[in-house]
Amino acid sequence: MLTNGAPSIATITLDGRSLVLEQIEAVAQDHAQVALAPAALARVKRSRKQLKEMLASGLPIYGVTTGFGSLASVPVDREDQRALQTNLVRSHAAGVGPPLPDAEVRAMMLLRANTLARGHSGCRPRVLEGLLAMLNRRVHPVVPEIGSLGASGDLVPLAHVALAMMGEGAATTAGGPAGPVAEQLAEAGIEPVRLAEKEGMALLNGTQATTAVGILALRRLERALDAADVAGAATLEGVKGSPTPFRSEIHEARPHPGQLASARRLRALLADSEIRESHREGDARVQDAYSIRCMPQVHGAARDAASYARRVLEIEANSTTDNPLVLPGHRTVLSGGNFHAQIVAQCLDLAAIAATDLAAVSERRTDRLLNPALSGLPAFLTDQPGVRSGFMMAQIVAADALSEMRVLAHPASTDSVPTSASQEDHVSMGLAAARKFRRSAGCLETVLAVELLCAAQAVEYRRPLRAGRGVERAVASVRKAVPRLEEDRSLSADIEALARLVRAGTFAVPANEEGQEQ
Repeated sequence: MLTNGAPSIATITLDGRSLVLEQIEAVAQDHAQVALAPAALARVKRSRKQLKEMLASGLPIYGVTTGFGSLASVPVDREDQRALQTNLVRSHAAGVGPPLPDAEVRAMMLLRANTLARGHSGCRPRVLEGLLAMLNRRVHPVVPEIGSLGASGDLVPLAHVALAMMGEGAATTAGGPAGPVAEQLAEAGIEPVRLAEKEGMALLNGTQATTAVGILALRRLERALDAADVAGAATLEGVKGSPTPFRSEIHEARPHPGQLASARRLRALLADSEIRESHREGDARVQDAYSIRCMPQVHGAARDAASYARRVLEIEANSTTDNPLVLPGHRTVLSGGNFHAQIVAQCLDLAAIAATDLAAVSERRTDRLLNPALSGLPAFLTDQPGVRSGFMMAQIVAADALSEMRVLAHPASTDSVPTSASQEDHVSMGLAAARKFRRSAGCLETVLAVELLCAAQAVEYRRPLRAGRGVERAVASVRKAVPRLEEDRSLSADIEALARLVRAGTFAVPANEEGQEQ
């Protein structure tokens, strides 16, 4: 099963053009098998034939008959051109720091295979087939996470993948410990690849590390968005808020797609609420605080940011990010800059900002649940405040995670550092943006777990009244994972358990489920 509960996908056929994020996640997380489309294989063969014709003509080709970067004007003799590609991989495999998780490495390998399948890279089918064999037999190169500027692509992380394909470096197999990749390739029945002309360039030049890490983090944000609507609806019931601000007429007057979606979900979650009926009359409050009343507007803004990021990442996943390009109908390769990850870095920075604001509004709702002056409930949602601390420390955990997210919301994509003797004088810092977004997504899951933990308890304080249908389902899910807080206990396991549910998509609400106007 996929982590979000969708059916697993048995085999994905790569054609270089139609990968979607759910398929990428299926390969990364659930080890779905990958096959190459016949049309893609034909394009790869055509591209290789075209490159060989160019080499025979004596045309200068960057990175094939010349050096790299600021050494682009240095010619390379014919007998050294294959060694050039091997040396490129070895010299660029210079990453440091903790290794990327296997899932991110798998996503990166899949994305690199997909861009090669477009037939613009001049590599042999053998290279692409070797990459897919490692993916399907779960041989995962060890890829350190530090060392990419996001232009000329993610050279260092991709070099570690290419190094493993050559039978050098380290890898893990099926979740086991890291070991010499040569041994693991032999056990898997995979021959190491001896690189030919341009194939080092074909494997290294691109945005696949940034895009892979970003895609898996975005899928977590998408599930957290649903959890935020659920947590917010439960909090509204706990503090006896009004669902009137979620009426469709209000949001049709300002029809941002994300706002409309969150309002629709909130209406569904709150449908048939007995708690609502209990205070429909005689409530002196005219309006709720913004963290309650403006959920569609705040959550919706994050939804629209995530939607933009999805569009960017799906385009990037199905793009050619190599350089130079071997394009049909051209008698020479074309040098360009498709390896520059600026658009990916910027969208991931935006996603981190959106995640941070989602966490900020969630933490404010948690505060309203725990403060008796705002909730009308016992302080910190415990029967004996003072003797017991209840959920006091849970909010502290949320506030700490939120503070870190605010630091992570600083954009990486504006922090270019010129390198390579100023040949690469503007870079995207894409992988840095992806890493901090991944961390931010994890912090967001923690903040939402805290709100869910507190909101479920608050709803139970309103018994025997029942909350809205969707809220009651959510409370039941919470209670399957953690018991009600009767006496003080360590809350660490509770928060972590609910964060896992958020990550798994347990609190998703059907997008087409319409709630009643209330």
